Amino acid sequence: MTGTSSDRRTRITVWVALAANLLIAAAKAVGGLVAHSPALLSEAAHSVADTLNEVFLLAALRRSRRPADREHPFGYGKERFFWSLLAAVGIFVMGGCFSFFQGYEALRSGAEETTRGYVTGLVVLALAFLFEGASLLRAVHQVRKEGGFSREKLKDPALRTVVAEDGTAVLGVTLAMIGMALHMVTGQVAYEASASLAIGALLVYVAYRLGREAREQLIGQAADPGQSDRIKELLAVQPEIDSVESLLTMQMGPDATLVAARVDLVPGMDSEEVEEAAVRIKGEIARLAPEAAGRIYLDVTDAAMHAAERRRGRAAESPAATGERGGA
Repeated sequence: MTGTSSDRRTRITVWVALAANLLIAAAKAVGGLVAHSPALLSEAAHSVADTLNEVFLLAALRRSRRPADREHPFGYGKERFFWSLLAAVGIFVMGGCFSFFQGYEALRSGAEETTRGYVTGLVVLALAFLFEGASLLRAVHQVRKEGGFSREKLKDPALRTVVAEDGTAVLGVTLAMIGMALHMVTGQVAYEASASLAIGALLVYVAYRLGREAREQLIGQAADPGQSDRIKELLAVQPEIDSVESLLTMQMGPDATLVAARVDLVPGMDSEEVEEAAVRIKGEIARLAPEAAGRIYLDVTDAAMHAAERRRGRAAESPAATGERGGA
C-alpha cells in the first residue's frame, strides 16, 4: 500500500469526521441553549474542538507530503506530528476546560429545564450519537484495512487522532444522555453537572495521550522495537558483517523511517567489495522495511582495525599509561 493511497483514505476519513462534527456542533449548541443543559453545551464545545482539529489534520496531510528541499533534506513528514500536537491542545482547551467550567457553573448556580428542553436535548444527543458513530465506524474500518490498532501498524497520527476523537465523542454523548435523563427523572442538576465534569475529564485524558505521543514523535522517537530487532537480526546474518556495533532508528513520518547502523566488516575486504556489500545490505534493509528506503546509512569499519582501536583505548586507560599506581 503506497503512502499516497493511504493518505487519500485518511483524507476522506478526516473530511467525514469534519462534516459530522460541524453539523453536530451546531445542533448541540442550539439544543444546549434551548434546553439550558450544561452537559449538552459541554458536548457542543467538544464538537467545536473536534471540528477545528479536523482542519488541523487536513493541513497536516497537505503539508507533510511536500518534497524534501535544502532546508528540510529529510522531508516534511513530521508536520503531521506537529499538527497532531495542536489538535491535542485544542481538545484540552476548548473541550476539556469548557466542560469543567460548565459542570462547575451548573453545580454552583443550578439549572432549570422544561420538559420540552429535555426532549430537545435528548433528540439532539441521539442524532449526535448516530453521526459520531458513523464517523467512528468509517475510521475503524480504515484502521482495520491498514492492519490494526497496534503501534507498528497505526503510525499515522492524523488517523489515530480521528479514531480517538470519534471514540471519545461517542462516549461523551452517552455520558451526556445519561446525565440529562437522570436530571429529568430526579430533578437533580448534579447528575447533569457530573456528566459534564466526566466529559471534561475524558477529554483531558485523551488530549494528554495524544499530546504525549505527538511529543515523543517530534523529539525523535525510534521506530517500533520489533522492526529495529528485525533489522539488527538481518545485519547480524550478513556474511560480510563481523559484528553490529550500534543501530539507530527514527520515525520521520507515518511511512518514513531513518536507519543508521555502525557495523564491523570481516577482515580482508578491499574497497570495491566493501562498496558492493554496502549496496546489497542497504537493499536488503529496504526490502525488509520499505519505509526506510532512501534513508539507510551504514558506517562500516574493518573488524581488525576496530579491535586494534579498542586495544589502544584500553591501553591508554591503564594505570601505566595514566601514571596511577596499583596496590593498597
